[in-house]
Amino acid sequence: MSRAVLAMGSNVGDRFYHLSSVVRALGPRLIEVSPVFENPAFGPIPQEPFLNAVAAARDDTAGPADWLHFAARMEQAAGRVRELRWGPRSLDVDVITVYHQGKQVRSDDPWLRLPHPRARERACVLLPWAHICPDDELPGYGQVSQLLAALPQPERDSMVERADLRWQL
Repeated sequence: MSRAVLAMGSNVGDRFYHLSSVVRALGPRLIEVSPVFENPAFGPIPQEPFLNAVAAARDDTAGPADWLHFAARMEQAAGRVRELRWGPRSLDVDVITVYHQGKQVRSDDPWLRLPHPRARERACVLLPWAHICPDDELPGYGQVSQLLAALPQPERDSMVERADLRWQL
């Protein structure tokens, strides 16, 4: 069995549609999906705010690389263009952590670093994740709810739940 936590973000075009495309593509593999949050973009490039969500999914036949390939296919289908580092994105899907055959996968492979190297620093990952799996562990760093509590208050406060956006599952 393989269980993955995927973080999704979009700040170009129909942002909610792009996030929804991932949820629809997961289909019966979807365990749970967080509420949708909106937050300002971070980084050196001025851009529109992001919509973010986190999904937990299970696939008994998938390995860690399969989750990465799924994420890449979703980004490509949404027309993601990688011109600028930290630039605007129609869809960004990150594999945050993978549990494979009952163990948390660790990988230093440059193509698939697990757990995601910056997940512990980002409210846009931790807050949605805490809504669905607060007791999950980010390998080597601790429990999701504790990592979220350790973030600076202004960063947590920048995340606004979008009650007007509801998943059609």
